[in-house]
Amino acid sequence: MSLPSVTRAAVLRVHGEPLTLEELPLPSECEPGAALVKIGCATLCATDVHLWRGGMSWPGMLPMVLGHEMMGTVEAVGPDTVDALGRPVKVGDRIGWSESVCGRCYGCTVLRAPVACANRGYGFLQRSDRWPYATAGLAEHAYVTPGALKVVLPDDVKDTWAASAGCAVKTVLHAFDRAGGIRPGSTVAIQGAGALGLVATAVASLGGAGTVVTIGAPDARLELARRFGADIAIGLDGDAASRVAQVMDATGGRGADLVLDFAGAPGVGGEAVDMAAFGGRFVVCGSTGPRPDPVALGTIMGKELTVLGSLNGDVGDYYRAVEFLRTFQGRFDWDEMFGEPVGLGGASAAIESMSRLEQVKAVVHPWLP
Repeated sequence: MSLPSVTRAAVLRVHGEPLTLEELPLPSECEPGAALVKIGCATLCATDVHLWRGGMSWPGMLPMVLGHEMMGTVEAVGPDTVDALGRPVKVGDRIGWSESVCGRCYGCTVLRAPVACANRGYGFLQRSDRWPYATAGLAEHAYVTPGALKVVLPDDVKDTWAASAGCAVKTVLHAFDRAGGIRPGSTVAIQGAGALGLVATAVASLGGAGTVVTIGAPDARLELARRFGADIAIGLDGDAASRVAQVMDATGGRGADLVLDFAGAPGVGGEAVDMAAFGGRFVVCGSTGPRPDPVALGTIMGKELTVLGSLNGDVGDYYRAVEFLRTFQGRFDWDEMFGEPVGLGGASAAIESMSRLEQVKAVVHPWLP
């Protein structure tokens, strides 16, 4: 089988402008530990929307290929390429992968926390005009680098599920792990009804929470949250005080034992602190960028709250995310989170649609016309 020397990709060159379809070079052979993958599916994330808009930006980042939730079928492998469990990666395998790590820095070796890797890389951190060019999801092929942590996928996990596990689902599982899990019978309040908030609703419901409260918009997402296990769904038509009051009413005035921010909206931190119970935990997971968000430190002190940050996740979280979706596929209809697939030519419209909250997760199948 002859390997392609180039791949079509949807390239972001100007923030807020349509992506351009371009051909990018592919390596003539794979390094040890690397793989060349034919992308089967990419699911879009709110981070892709922020990157496209320019809400997340840094000098020298463009041009780039968006898409960091993806999976595909292996077309070529380098010597000694194995997945995170040590299983050989072979041509024809379906694989997903987490971000790349170096394995040598302080974060990797001393902290033993892959998310703290000083050289941690995603596909979207790679410029599309420099080697290795095509590492992200909005392309027909991707070069999966030696440092990318790969997982051979089970046959009964759909492409969309496997792709979304690469960021959205693993991020949620990592956040609950940071929180120390769910205390049986406790009240869990989830800020945000996007993909992360919906998955978090399902996790809280399955994890033993007595009451699950999901806060977000639009109404269609709150209806989906109810199907994913929310006992109470609160919209954004009122103000912060009214939302806090509804949580207090639902808990007999005690507040939520665990609050998780998957929204990142202005004011979400102060709202979380106000609705948390004495001795409660607040996990910040949805906020990005340097924007300040006022929080009453006296309230944190007076309630003896534990405030935790949670950044994405690692390959262990990715593996567990795949198994989570697989295990509970009979309990929840995961497909309800995904939009109608489009090809690379429809990727720009899909990102714009997500920015208008018209889709929970847009799906790009690069090989569709």
